[in-house]
Amino acid sequence: MSALERLAAFVEPLGELRRGEPLARHTTFGIGGPADLFLTVRSGEALAAAATAAADEGVPLFVLGSGSNILVADAGIRGLVIDNRARAEHLEGTVVRIESGASFAAFARRMCRRALDGLAWAVGIPGTLGGAVVYNAGAYGGCLADVLRRVRLQLPGGRIEWVDAADLRLVYRGSRFTRGELRGRTVLECELELAPGDAADLLRRAAAYDEKRLAAQPRGRSAGSTFKNPPEAPAWKLIDAVGMRGMRRGDAAISEKHANFFVNEGNASAADVRWLIDEARRRVAEQFGITLEPEVEFVGDWS
Repeated sequence: MSALERLAAFVEPLGELRRGEPLARHTTFGIGGPADLFLTVRSGEALAAAATAAADEGVPLFVLGSGSNILVADAGIRGLVIDNRARAEHLEGTVVRIESGASFAAFARRMCRRALDGLAWAVGIPGTLGGAVVYNAGAYGGCLADVLRRVRLQLPGGRIEWVDAADLRLVYRGSRFTRGELRGRTVLECELELAPGDAADLLRRAAAYDEKRLAAQPRGRSAGSTFKNPPEAPAWKLIDAVGMRGMRRGDAAISEKHANFFVNEGNASAADVRWLIDEARRRVAEQFGITLEPEVEFVGDWS
């Protein structure tokens, strides 16, 4: 029996297991080939057990949140993909603990309704709390680092511990996770400290952010902002300046509405989206001497 087959036998009781699941069904881009094993879990305990089992068997692991902010290769992902839907929540005063598979946007809106301030800016951000930790999600001048106190991580070997937010070294759209310093660690739970607020005022602010986002960003299938904004200028302005607004390759396109949004207008391949990303980086570097850094993560078998 192979390591993959042994892992499948172990994790099957932990959730819903599928083999060869097309990941295009589970990403906001609507793009991505199959996962060898695709396991949906609904608790932090199941997530931890499956992650430990994958490490023990030496099988590659990818934890999927809502499928935003990633571009999955056309060849898919080898090993185990965990569809994380662990969402348990505990609120005590202004401190809230929530499992990493919870929707960040829905959680932020819920906190506004409960008159807890600190996350109104996040009501339109796709993704899960786990992903928000990894990328230090932010918008409109706010970011998760402003309210995050600590996270519960599973470490290699199955050990679990709480880690202070300061130890994650959260920066603009990055952390020790994105820099590769915390490989083999899985975010199980987050603890945030919010502030007392007025529910009506917070919901008005959230609605204003909703309107601003709808006015600026295209509808349809995308992974959100494609590039981080460099210090010199917004990424969209640089892409527009090199003549790529509206450019297409197959069914992949750079949005006419917002040039930092790359969209799937039909049956776009991951290869075509990546070509547009690489071409935008090349042109901006050539014309302005600025290196655009992708905010979107390339996931899976790109060989």
